[in-house]
Amino acid sequence: MSAHDLIRAFEAEQLKSELPEIYVGDTVKVGVRIREGNKERVQPYEGVVIAKRHGGLNATITVRRIFQGVGVERVFLLHSPQVAFVKVERRGKVRRAKLFYLRDRVGKATRVKQRFDR
Repeated sequence: MSAHDLIRAFEAEQLKSELPEIYVGDTVKVGVRIREGNKERVQPYEGVVIAKRHGGLNATITVRRIFQGVGVERVFLLHSPQVAFVKVERRGKVRRAKLFYLRDRVGKATRVKQRFDR
């Protein structure tokens, strides 16, 4: 068995974690594990998925939200131990693979239409 096969087998084992189908445009809530001293808590981070990158074990999503009038984006490695959960709050109807144009919009213009199928 070559090293490449070992890596593939390891990835297949790690990918068995339960994640919902996430699409660009969805509003998701990501539970982020935060360590404070010797205590650990889960902090929810809710926003719109504006990009998905890579695949498999290296899959990441970029989540954007407005916090106190300032746009904040965070990139989450989906299969990271720091990500406790990913929950889809609502489905978004978009026509693009990347929603970077939302960065230039302010207020109600940043809203994404809701999708009711799937």
